[in-house]
Amino acid sequence: MNKLLLGAACACLVSGCNQAPPVSQQGAAPAAPAPISGIDVQYVDDSVRAQDDFFKHLNGKWLSATEIPADKASYGSFTKLYDDSQDQLRSIVEGLQASTAAKDADQQKIADLYASYMDEPALEGLGLGPLDKEFARIDALKDKKEIAGLIAHFNRIGITAPYTPGVHQDAKDSTKYVFDLGQDGLGMPDRDYYLQHEEKMEQARKQYGLYVEKMLGLAGDKNAAKDSKDIVALETDLAKIQWTKVANRDPVKTYNKVMVAKLDGLAADYDWKAYLIDSGVEGKTDYVIVSQPSYISGFGKLLQKTPLPVWKAYFRWQVLNDLAPYLSKSFVDERFAFYGTVLQGIPQNRPRWKRGITLVEGSVGESLGKLYVAQYFPPAAKARMDQLVQNLLAAYKADIDTLDWMSPQTKLKAQEKLAKFTTKIGYPAKWRDYGALQVAKNDLVGNVIRARAFEYNRNLDKLGKPIDRDEWGMTPQTVNAYYNPELNEIVFPAAILQPPFFNPKADDAVNYGGIGGVIGHEISHGFDDQGSQYDGDGNLLSAPGWFTQQDLDKFKAKTHALVEQYAAYEPVPGYHVNGELTLGENIADNSGLAIAYKAYRLSLGGKEAPTIDGLSGDQRFYGGWAQVWRGKSRDNALIVRIKTDPHSPESIRGTAPEMNQAPFYEAFGVKEGDKMYLPPEKRVNLW
Repeated sequence: MNKLLLGAACACLVSGCNQAPPVSQQGAAPAAPAPISGIDVQYVDDSVRAQDDFFKHLNGKWLSATEIPADKASYGSFTKLYDDSQDQLRSIVEGLQASTAAKDADQQKIADLYASYMDEPALEGLGLGPLDKEFARIDALKDKKEIAGLIAHFNRIGITAPYTPGVHQDAKDSTKYVFDLGQDGLGMPDRDYYLQHEEKMEQARKQYGLYVEKMLGLAGDKNAAKDSKDIVALETDLAKIQWTKVANRDPVKTYNKVMVAKLDGLAADYDWKAYLIDSGVEGKTDYVIVSQPSYISGFGKLLQKTPLPVWKAYFRWQVLNDLAPYLSKSFVDERFAFYGTVLQGIPQNRPRWKRGITLVEGSVGESLGKLYVAQYFPPAAKARMDQLVQNLLAAYKADIDTLDWMSPQTKLKAQEKLAKFTTKIGYPAKWRDYGALQVAKNDLVGNVIRARAFEYNRNLDKLGKPIDRDEWGMTPQTVNAYYNPELNEIVFPAAILQPPFFNPKADDAVNYGGIGGVIGHEISHGFDDQGSQYDGDGNLLSAPGWFTQQDLDKFKAKTHALVEQYAAYEPVPGYHVNGELTLGENIADNSGLAIAYKAYRLSLGGKEAPTIDGLSGDQRFYGGWAQVWRGKSRDNALIVRIKTDPHSPESIRGTAPEMNQAPFYEAFGVKEGDKMYLPPEKRVNLW
């Protein structure tokens, strides 16, 4: 999970008119051939002033004419590229199936895994049979002491359990991997869905209980009504002791080193020895990181007070719910009816082939990505992206020395961290080895379980070994990008390097506003409220970290203003953006856009940009940013996002950052009285 003159419109500014002409009408096209602007001017809505709502002005016709597809919670630039990539991946996978040529081992696994998912008649005949082994394991529990071993098994095969482990770089020792434990165990998106009394939350709770009961009934549970109530009550008890999304953003508070020998003191009477043995951790590490110690302690108490039959019902439910997408149609449909329709308002499920491609991506994603890159990612795109990244890094380097909220001491540390950034573009330097994964053409649930266990074992095997700095956390076909503070790296998969993010045929302005803003966004995460707590090697520091205390206080004052600014937005009536939860991403959007603009101006070398499609270079730059976030969502999906997602909704991401940027005001003649206007003292500028 990161602005100068109007050209033909400047006359209007000099004469004192109240607004710049609408984007689609500014100036005449140059007589000589020129590079394309990259701006989708066909979507401009002239009835909305750029100075009042730039996002709607630029994207208005698209917003009015586009309906969210029936199988989606939202639709926009990201989902369009995702759909395109799905079509490309389908052609690759189905091409492998149709080919009579010899396939290598990974290609055969791709073809067989997809075939196992697409064989619906076979799944109808199997019923619940594929879950028999897991149900038998639960039924065999004789004592709550055995639950530790069951949770270890669930962790291995990716079934929801009260806590979930992870293996990653130790945040306080960047030379080694660590095993950590984090809260989990809920069937709804967040603790708020169990605890808050808003109407939407209460409706979701009621529907969830009915969903659990119906699914249990389909599975032959004669006590489905009672078991459903017990399961929801137990999940509610788990929700009560969980930390909030905001609390979990604090990397210092969630770093709690516990020696293996002292785990017994964390959850009374819990068999940690059995858990460590069955999870494969025994002997591989002397300590673990516990993200939420009070939750683990609370879980221990809850384990003791809750009867074994309730725990058995709970665990059976988690198996059924997590593996339902790979069972017969009745289970698939009921699961979608709740998670798709009730929670997100989606009328219909995605076509089966798309769900099959998703499974292949999640199981053997890099093998599929290797084929994707060979067909769809030209070397020239990577080369131009390399240059853009270097320009953004150079802009950050220059900007650090000008910041009024950093002291010379902190600036020196910031430069040291920036110099250690690692950039990954397109695809990994080495591809993942899936040799140990077994795939059978006629065993879908088995394939899913084995793929999850393969990934668990792959990560577990890292313990005690050097950090693999070549590893990627996303596949090349992922339409996204990320910054990893522990590795101090920015990563841009191949699939995002397409219009509207990156258009190799367009003038630089739109690319700096699009992918340049995304690059700047990701770099800025190294200096946001979370990333700034890590040094250049990825080590987590105690406050004030590499900041001086005075600088940290200045930084917090600026970011507090950003919290309040975003919290004022209300995407759904009664549901405001959580300014604290979204703070890091909002910092990144504002910082990324500001630095991308500076990098764009530096790239011009003192020359003025051409006017294309009647737009000045600065106007195309901001248009590039706003069209990247072109999108719309269903209200229920927005509510889920507001409760769980650290990113603000797209319409806000395409609007709020510009309001904090002085060059935007110059580019579009924004002045007091316009809806996009913020008084200078209320604009938040970090870079």
